[in-house]
Amino acid sequence: MNPAHTAQGWRKSSRSSNQTNCVEVGRISGGAAVRDTKKRAAGHLTTNRTQWQAFITAVKTDRFT
Repeated sequence: MNPAHTAQGWRKSSRSSNQTNCVEVGRISGGAAVRDTKKRAAGHLTTNRTQWQAFITAVKTDRFT
């Protein structure tokens, strides 16, 4: 495994509450990692800082609705 893609500090959104369809976000060097809360062993998706910022901007501006 690439040490730059070893995620740390996994956290679940406070908006997830007790829902079952949740993801967790972890920090990696230069970006973020995302994984399914129910299937943590399945691995994670990594993004660089630019990709993560574009995703967060899209969420905040309702581009996915």
